[in-house]
Amino acid sequence: MLMNLLIGLPVTLLCLLLQAVMVALSLRRYVEFRRNLHDPSPSSTILILGLVMLLMLFGNFLQMAIWAQLFVMLGEFESFSRALYFSGVTFSTLGYGDVVLSKPRQLLSALEAANGILMFGVSTAVLTAALHDVIKHYTEKSRDPEQA
Repeated sequence: MLMNLLIGLPVTLLCLLLQAVMVALSLRRYVEFRRNLHDPSPSSTILILGLVMLLMLFGNFLQMAIWAQLFVMLGEFESFSRALYFSGVTFSTLGYGDVVLSKPRQLLSALEAANGILMFGVSTAVLTAALHDVIKHYTEKSRDPEQA
């Protein structure tokens, strides 16, 4: 159990760092977009929100790939594709159970699931912040006829 924690916690920390980078990139792009566009159209709003979603999803996918590579390195799976499938199911906390880790490594799947649920929560928070800003902008615009 201790060995699994010593293996899994650094991977979790790497994933947290990666998520922080993706959050920073997403929010920076969003803020730059908003600053440079005084009157965003519905299509430009959809575009920037889509970009935020894609960046966050890409960050989550990269984290699944990191976990999958760890599982291959530990000899849990012979192919990266099988490990990635397991990782995606585990990271998303879907947990089909059709593919599992060996008994000595099962704690790693719990660590990945905890990592995944946290990261999807962070991704949701970033998107919610961007949506809140869009709603706030459109609400203020509808109240102030000079901005319309």
